[in-house]
Amino acid sequence: MSIRTVFLGPPGCGKGSQAVFVVDRHSVSHISTGELLREAVKAQTQLGQQVADIMAQGSLVPDRLVIDLIDEYLDQIDLAKGFVLDGFPRSLNQAKELDVLLDNKDKRLTFVLHLHVEREILIKRLTGRRTCKTCGKIYNIYFSAPEVEDHCDDQDCNGQLMHRTDDNVDSISNRLSVYDAETKPLLDYYEKSGLLRTINASRSLSDIADDVESLISAEVS
Repeated sequence: MSIRTVFLGPPGCGKGSQAVFVVDRHSVSHISTGELLREAVKAQTQLGQQVADIMAQGSLVPDRLVIDLIDEYLDQIDLAKGFVLDGFPRSLNQAKELDVLLDNKDKRLTFVLHLHVEREILIKRLTGRRTCKTCGKIYNIYFSAPEVEDHCDDQDCNGQLMHRTDDNVDSISNRLSVYDAETKPLLDYYEKSGLLRTINASRSLSDIADDVESLISAEVS
């Protein structure tokens, strides 16, 4: 059985990092709506222009735009090999639309992974996050600071570290409030369908990754 999963959790829970681990280990497609949307904004596509201000404020992008983006991307990958959805669905409507999209492609989710993190840790993870502009490596000034301030530790890279404009206290507070109102209800939705699995994500990345791998082994064996 292939891995077809959704990673759920608030901003800063580590969805992106854990998704990368799974993608590397199992050679499945990584579908990050955040990255797809940021690329659209950077490229100033029609969609990017529509969502730029919305994303800067930390608000949710309208469902129809995100659903169309996901549908288009699902048609570009080999669904039989599996995928990890990171950042989608973010609302009950999106979850139901995803079910329809997958039904139409004769595929179903294998399981849904919920990464639970305490709120205080989330704030530090997000405000302290720094990303290398060159290689994309992620640091955190509170938990995993670079040896040289604002520069990547990789000597072959030595790229400058970037602080995302939406990683500020006001925007983060808004994003977490939006998550509580719009995305948290998905936990009940997937719990009722028997798909939900929860992992304590307040720990180190390696500890979380070990639990994720154990879960995958149990689910797809």
